[in-house]
Amino acid sequence: AVSAVGYWLTSRWIPGLPRRGVGILSMVRFGGTLTLNRLVTYTAYNLEKILLGRYWGAAALGIYGRAYQLIRIPTENLNSAVGVVAYSALSRVQGDPDRIKNYFLKGYSLILAMTLPITIACAVFANDLILVILGPKWKDTIVIFRLLSPTILVFGLINPLAWLLFAIGMVGRSLRIALVIAPLVIVSYVLGLPYGPSGVALAYSAAMTLWLIPHILWCIHGTMVTFRDLLRAASRPFLSAVGAATIAIAAQFFYGGSLSPIPRLILGVGLLFSSYLWMLLY
Repeated sequence: AVSAVGYWLTSRWIPGLPRRGVGILSMVRFGGTLTLNRLVTYTAYNLEKILLGRYWGAAALGIYGRAYQLIRIPTENLNSAVGVVAYSALSRVQGDPDRIKNYFLKGYSLILAMTLPITIACAVFANDLILVILGPKWKDTIVIFRLLSPTILVFGLINPLAWLLFAIGMVGRSLRIALVIAPLVIVSYVLGLPYGPSGVALAYSAAMTLWLIPHILWCIHGTMVTFRDLLRAASRPFLSAVGAATIAIAAQFFYGGSLSPIPRLILGVGLLFSSYLWMLLY
């Protein structure tokens, strides 16, 4: 209620009584489709927690849930922060295909450049991250955390495509994609459920990784963006990430056993991000 009043005062507009014939129907249709899309994806991406709690109990659910929460922090925060600005900018130039393509590819490259080093850090430094953030009592979370780390990259690659679809009015396609993703990930949960939290995490990551290319091709089909454009936008971040990952893994091998978790994590993450930025920029 306070937020609504604040918006009204800021925009200097107070809603009045409903009237017919003011062009609201198209907005309601757009917003309704978008809401249904988010409801489907939210249900699909959280059903495994219900299954784990039902069949494996509170302890298994707690371990998986904590790993899932940590692994989703980077993508959720990056996508929500950058997405609001990107969607607004793309919507303003939706009538100019060249500009919307240029704007989207710049935003896509930016979000990928921020996602890749985080993915590598979670995969390479999973042990130290869990020990430092949660403590030694949560050591069973390490395996699940590492198994879920590929999903950071997958969501970093596919989430920005929603900006493009929404900005050019293709919310119907986005909903159809969500209706395909939902049964795909639910089947993966069921396949991995007999093997506990680790099995669910592995099956979920594998399903999302296999779905990556079909998802991208379906999203950009018939738009002004081509698959080659995406490869070109992703090439520099990917090459820089491979080089930085090699340096970080080699450093872990040489000094890993001689340091305690906190200095090892600080040194490893600092080396990873500094080498990544140097290769990306220069």
